[in-house]
Amino acid sequence: MRRGSGKKYREQKERTETGRYPDADMTTDQDFPMDPQSAAAMFAAKGIDVTPNKDQGVFKVITRPALDGERPMIGDRVTVHYTGKLLTGKTFDCSRSRKEPVSFNVGKGQVLKAWDVGVLSMQRGEVCTFLCKPEYAYGAVGSPNRIPPNSSVLFEIELIKFEGEMLTDDRGVMRRIKVKGEGFLNPNDGASVSVHLEGSCGGRLFDCRDVSFVVGEGEDKCIPLGVDRAMDKMQKGECCVLYLKPKYAFGSEGKPEYKIGPDKDIVYEVVLKDFKRARESWEMTLNEKLDLAAGVKHKGNQYVKAGRYCQAIIQYQRIVNWLEMEYGTGMEQREKIQTVILTAYLNLALCFLRIKEFSQVVESCNKVIELEKSNEKALYRRGEARLLCNEFSLALTDFQQVLQVNPSNRAARAQISVCQSKIKEYHEQDKKIYANMFQKFAERDAKVGRSKRRREDSGRSSMNGEVTAKRRRPSQDCNL
Repeated sequence: MRRGSGKKYREQKERTETGRYPDADMTTDQDFPMDPQSAAAMFAAKGIDVTPNKDQGVFKVITRPALDGERPMIGDRVTVHYTGKLLTGKTFDCSRSRKEPVSFNVGKGQVLKAWDVGVLSMQRGEVCTFLCKPEYAYGAVGSPNRIPPNSSVLFEIELIKFEGEMLTDDRGVMRRIKVKGEGFLNPNDGASVSVHLEGSCGGRLFDCRDVSFVVGEGEDKCIPLGVDRAMDKMQKGECCVLYLKPKYAFGSEGKPEYKIGPDKDIVYEVVLKDFKRARESWEMTLNEKLDLAAGVKHKGNQYVKAGRYCQAIIQYQRIVNWLEMEYGTGMEQREKIQTVILTAYLNLALCFLRIKEFSQVVESCNKVIELEKSNEKALYRRGEARLLCNEFSLALTDFQQVLQVNPSNRAARAQISVCQSKIKEYHEQDKKIYANMFQKFAERDAKVGRSKRRREDSGRSSMNGEVTAKRRRPSQDCNL
C-alpha cells in the first residue's frame, strides 16, 4: 500500500510540475522516424480504429486511463491539452508549451475532423495518442511551413473537462446532443415542428408526449420557454437533452399540474421528428409582411396580458425583423410601416421593462425616438428604465421632455419629484462621504502634526539637557 501511495504521489508531483504524466507518450525517440505504413501497423496492433465507418483514418491508443466513464456528446464544450507531431518526430504544435489549453465545441466542425472523431471517443481525464491520416488531418495541402502535403500526423490529447453547449448568454439553457440530426437546416421562428418530449425534475418523469407546435408559441402547448428557444438550434432527427434553469423552465410560479414547485431546474429530452420552416422575410412581399404583422402583434398582446413577457418579445421581434429595412413605395405605405414598427418597439420596451432588462428598454425606446422625437411613451419608458438604473439625471431629463409633449401627464410629474428627491439624497450622501473623508484627512494631519511637534520638543529637551550638563561640568571640577 505504501509503495503504491508513493508512486501515486510521485506521478501527481510530476504532473503538477511538468504538466505531463509518466509514460504518457506511446511513442519514444527510437520509434522515429516512421513511415505511414509502419505507423499504421504499430497503432493497429496497439490501439483501435475510432472512425465511424472504420476506414482506419484515426487510430487511438490510450496512454493514461480516464478518471470516470463519462464521455462528451456532440456539441459539448471540451477543454484539451495537445501535442502534434510529424512521423519524423518533429513537434509542430503544443498547447503545453503555451501553458494554455484549448476549448471548442466537439463534433461541430470547428477543429480537425480527427479531433472531432477522437475526442468524442475519450473520457474525462483520459490521455490518448491518435494517428491521423491526411484526410482526417491537414489533407492534400498540408499546412505551409509546418506540415507537408498528404502527411499523416500524431496527436497526443488529454481531455481535461467538458460541459454541455450553452444556448443562451446567461447559461440558462444547456444542450447535450445524444443523436446528431440530418442536414444543416433548422426550424425558425414561426416554423411548425413535431417533437417527442420527456421532461423530468429531480429524476421524476412528469411529461412524456408527442406534440406539434409553432416555434415561438410553445407556451400555448405548455412547453417551457427553454425548449421552444432550443428549436432553432436543432436539426431533423436530432435527439438532445436540455438542462433548463428556472427562468427557461416554469419560473417562480412552478407548474402545479406537473407537481413542480417554484424556481426548479428541469431536464427535457427532445427528439425533433419533423418541421416545416416559416417563410423568411426575403420570401414575402411587403403587403404579406404587413398582413402577418397584425396577427403576430395580436399574439404578442395576448402573451403580455397573460404576463408571458419573454414569449411576447419573440412575437414583437419578428415584426421588427420583417419591417425595419422596409421603406415602402408611397407616403401612405411608409406611414403604415412606421406605425407598425413604432408599436412593436414600444411593446418591446414594455416587455423588457417588466423582465428588468433595462438596457434593452433604453435601446428599444431610442429606436422609437429616432423615428419620432416627441413620442411620449418612449420618453416615459426610457425614463423609467433609467430611474431603475439609478441614472437619476438622465431619467429626470426624459420625464421633463414628457411634460413638454404633454403637460397634463401626472405620472411624469410624479416621477420628476422622485428623481429630484433621489438626486438630493444622492448629493447628501456625497456630502457626508466627502465630509467624513475631509474630517479623516484633517484628523490624520493633526495627528501627524502632534507627532512632529512631540519629536521636535523631545529634540529640544535633549539639546537643552546636553547644554546644561556641559555648563555644570566645569563647576563640579572646581569643587573637586
